[in-house]
Amino acid sequence: MSTYTQIFFQIVFGTKNNERTLIESGQENLYKYIWGILKNRKCHLYRIGGVEDHLHIITHVHPTVAVAYLIKDIKIASSVYIKAENIFPDFNGWQDGYVAFTYSISAKDNLIEYAKNQKEHHQKVSFSDEYISILKEHGIEFNEKYLL
Repeated sequence: MSTYTQIFFQIVFGTKNNERTLIESGQENLYKYIWGILKNRKCHLYRIGGVEDHLHIITHVHPTVAVAYLIKDIKIASSVYIKAENIFPDFNGWQDGYVAFTYSISAKDNLIEYAKNQKEHHQKVSFSDEYISILKEHGIEFNEKYLL
């Protein structure tokens, strides 16, 4: 029998101290680099989107990949890439934490659009408010003093 999976995630993490260092001119290069990491880990990228202080990754995660290690690899490798290529001169690293939630495949199109439209979305909603909304949507208890 063959193995079939659909492990569909939205992964969100931000820059250290929410610094707005991911300037638009370098974002496409960063997204392509992260896409390469995901491909090498046998994950399927649907969309990456973000703004100056955070990003959203919409992806299928291969069943042999532990999400925590995948995110760790993305953060470490992309930090090295950012420094080596100097695409974000003021970048000081990624925040320690992240959110990673599974979704039904029926949510795929909405999540792709959500990630795609981050620039417009964040003209109305702060990253902090968005982060809290995502946590509440998934029923996660949290203390605001430990967020972002």
